[in-house]
Amino acid sequence: MIFLDIDTGLSILVLVVLVAMLFKLFRILREYERAVIFTLGRYTGTKGPGLVIVIPFLQQLVRVDLRVVTMDIPPQDVISRDNVSVQVNAVVYFRVVAPEKAIIQVEHYLEATSQLAQTTLRAVLGKHELDEMLSEREKLNHDVQVILDAQTDGWGIKVTAVEIKHIDLNETMVRAMARQAEAERDRRAKIIHAEGERQAAQALQEAAHTLSQEPSAMQLRYLQTLTQVAGDKSSTLVFPVPIDLLAGFLGKGAPPAAPDDDRR
Repeated sequence: MIFLDIDTGLSILVLVVLVAMLFKLFRILREYERAVIFTLGRYTGTKGPGLVIVIPFLQQLVRVDLRVVTMDIPPQDVISRDNVSVQVNAVVYFRVVAPEKAIIQVEHYLEATSQLAQTTLRAVLGKHELDEMLSEREKLNHDVQVILDAQTDGWGIKVTAVEIKHIDLNETMVRAMARQAEAERDRRAKIIHAEGERQAAQALQEAAHTLSQEPSAMQLRYLQTLTQVAGDKSSTLVFPVPIDLLAGFLGKGAPPAAPDDDRR
């Protein structure tokens, strides 16, 4: 009975070992996963997706996700070219295109990409002035993306996009920029006002020239002004009358005076 129990225990142990080896022998990879296979420590290929056979104790499998990774870059202290200190944070989108390189060429490719993105962001933005950071964000995104993509190509990583999210200024710079914006608005308002005055003066000059060419038009304008002033509530109105206008009314009907020689 004792020998029977020992044989039964060994059989169960062997069965458990076989089941465990069977689970290790067959691996199922999803569509977005790849398996980097190492046989006795040497790279022997990349497999997947689907069913993958791995020899236990001889081969090792490392899973790699091929989906796009969204990595947030923490706020970085950046000093612009015009010596303004700002804090900038961004987000990087990348994916693994060569799983074997991502595992063999670099240790912890996620951490390496994050550190490289931080240093590249500081280096690129430090070459520009503050106004360029605020107005040319698309260009800065493209510059950072191109540099990151070139440096991570050896790791089997493709950087698809970089987006700068926030550029934070300290309160002193915010107040200074507000004063600058207010001064700029005042300058534009004064320029617009001066341009309006110039156009009005030019229009008045043209109107005066037109009225000087037509005395009758001047007389009609004078009468129109009288009509407008007469509508005032004042009971007494004193209005000067130019002699030139009266000469236009009185001088038309009088015949010309005869010379003294004809009278004699």
